[in-house]
Amino acid sequence: MVLFLFLVIALVVVVGAVTLAVVGGGERAALPDVAAERFADPLPPDRALRRADVEALRFPLTVRGYRMTDVDEALGRLAAELAERDAHIAELEAALAGAQATAVGGPGLLKTHAPAALQGDTALRDAAEKAQGAQGAQGAEETEEEDGR
Repeated sequence: MVLFLFLVIALVVVVGAVTLAVVGGGERAALPDVAAERFADPLPPDRALRRADVEALRFPLTVRGYRMTDVDEALGRLAAELAERDAHIAELEAALAGAQATAVGGPGLLKTHAPAALQGDTALRDAAEKAQGAQGAQGAEETEEEDGR
C-alpha cells in the first residue's frame, strides 16, 4: 500500500511540473504558436517547366492532408504548361507537314501525274505479256520440231 501511495504522489508531481513548464514557466509564458506552413511555389515563372521542377514540388501538410488551394494552383500551372506545349507541338507538326508537301512537289503532284504513271505501268505490263506470249509460242514450235525428228 505504501508503494501505491508513493507512485500516486510521484505521478501528481510529474504532471504538475509538466503543466507549469508548458503553461506558465518562468520567463517564457507559454509555448509559442507554430507558424503555419505556407506553400512557397518553387515552379519557375520565367521559363518552361522541367521534369526536375515537378519532382521537387512538395506541399506542406495540414490537419487533413494538403491545402486544396496550393494543390489547385500547382495543377493549374501544370495544365497551362501542358496546353501550351501541346499547341506548340501541333504548330510544329503542321509546319513539318507543309514543308514535306512542298518538298515533294505540292499536294496536287500525285493527282496530276498519277494517271499517266498508271497508264505507263499498264503499257509496260501489256508489253511484258506479249513478250512472254511470243516466247511461249516459240518454245512450243521448238518442242514440236523435236518431237517430229
